[in-house]
Amino acid sequence: MKYLFKLPNLAIITIKPYNFMKKLFALISMLIFTSSCGIYKYSDARKNPVNAQERVKKNMEEGRGFRLGSLNKKGGDFLFSSANPMWRAAMEKLSFAPLGVVDYGGGIIVTDWFSEEGSDEEIKIAVRFLTNEIRSDALKIIIHKKQCLSYDNCKITSIENSTNNEIKLTILKKAAELEKFDLAKTKEKNSDVFIPKDF
Repeated sequence: MKYLFKLPNLAIITIKPYNFMKKLFALISMLIFTSSCGIYKYSDARKNPVNAQERVKKNMEEGRGFRLGSLNKKGGDFLFSSANPMWRAAMEKLSFAPLGVVDYGGGIIVTDWFSEEGSDEEIKIAVRFLTNEIRSDALKIIIHKKQCLSYDNCKITSIENSTNNEIKLTILKKAAELEKFDLAKTKEKNSDVFIPKDF
């Protein structure tokens, strides 16, 4: 079925209803999608800074932009395990045992089962990092003891004694030493780094 339209001084235009509806639907869809994307967003000119540098700063503070100028700079803020004194201290202090799980992203180090020669008891130590800050509640030390009467007859128990606190204290002391050393090294390179006197 075709509809005929006659325009003055122009030829007769025939439009198929299916094509017309298809084009109309496409046009309405584009209008809906583009308007929901926020192409136009009302903003009060009194609330926006006039200076371009101030606008950039405001957008960066609100998390709506990025800078390409910082690509050429060396160093910066990063969260690799080699930069974290707590992580480095724990790795150094647990180096006597074979490591089973080392997950920096998950914040956990778990040793494999180990024992002294001739002993039928094996120990597994897990260090959970609750924060990157060097403080007493930053670590949780979990120790398990496995005692086997035969190959398939083993009993695993959790140990809660002074050994947990000794391991935690040892790691915290080493982390404090590493952080102090890192700050001193950074101050050597850059004279603008401030090291607190009580550190």
